[in-house]
Amino acid sequence: LRTNFLLDFFASFIKIIDMAVHVALRVAMLFLFGVGVSLLINLMQAQKNQVLITSEMWLGMVKSGMWVPPACGLSAVAIGLLYPTVDRLLGDPTVAQRTDWSSVIRCAALFVGLNQAAAKIDFMSHAQLSLCLAAMSLGLWFYFDGSRSGLGLALVIALLAAAVNQMMICLDAYRPSVDFVRVRAWLPCIFFSGSVTVGLAGRLLAAQANSATSSSAAKSHGD
Repeated sequence: LRTNFLLDFFASFIKIIDMAVHVALRVAMLFLFGVGVSLLINLMQAQKNQVLITSEMWLGMVKSGMWVPPACGLSAVAIGLLYPTVDRLLGDPTVAQRTDWSSVIRCAALFVGLNQAAAKIDFMSHAQLSLCLAAMSLGLWFYFDGSRSGLGLALVIALLAAAVNQMMICLDAYRPSVDFVRVRAWLPCIFFSGSVTVGLAGRLLAAQANSATSSSAAKSHGD
């Protein structure tokens, strides 16, 4: 009996360690994804009026908004963990089942394209910019996600993030590289499409982690 207890305890301990490792890997990948996309978007916005990015210009961007990339990384971690959690609570794992890394990469590429369009294309009015980006963002959600839970989460995150960003600008804690009115026009759509993109990555990472954990548990049970 004591031997069986020790074996069960050891198996449970290994399972907990395995789950902790998978969660740590998911957190690290989501954080790096958020930081990388943030730096890429900053570069694209800086290139709107100047094609060549010098080392002095890069250092200036980093110093003026040093907190932005880590904040984007932490936001990506929170969103990437929230999406699969909500799917599990609602019993809707279908999005993760039909998602692969090629879909995540294509969604991320389109998300970066939306940011580039918002930064570089001169629309006739801010309303036209908002409507155009809103249509493209909804198309991004419909093509890659299509779930009601994903739509609701993206809308809530976009509204909250836009409100926080506007508060930071009003408090002079963050200065965007474009005018304030233009930022208010396109930022909610960018947050919406960004939430969809990070949510896809988070769902896929969670599905792969669950699959690996189940395989390890089945192997241990078989042994």
